[in-house]
Amino acid sequence: MRVITLSLAALLLLIQYPLWLGKGGWLRVWDLDNQVVAAQKKNDELKARNAKLNSEVRDLREGTGAVEERARYELGMIKQGELFVQVLEPNSTPPVVSDTVKK
Repeated sequence: MRVITLSLAALLLLIQYPLWLGKGGWLRVWDLDNQVVAAQKKNDELKARNAKLNSEVRDLREGTGAVEERARYELGMIKQGELFVQVLEPNSTPPVVSDTVKK
């Protein structure tokens, strides 16, 4: 009777091995599920980034407000007839102004 019990226990362990550690086992499925969740999270982040870039491109194509805003902010440009006033902090050095003007 003891031999039969041991052989049944060994068979049970042999049957359980592929279920837990085999190619399609639970551990592999759990790992793949974690990879899918991480990929979905990355895709959501990239979709949000793409939507932001798409709206910016659409705004640049259709309106001049975004172009003007970028020119003012990034290039320091001003409109014709506009007055530019720069407030300096006390005890700071004034910026260097170039006297070269293109004709």
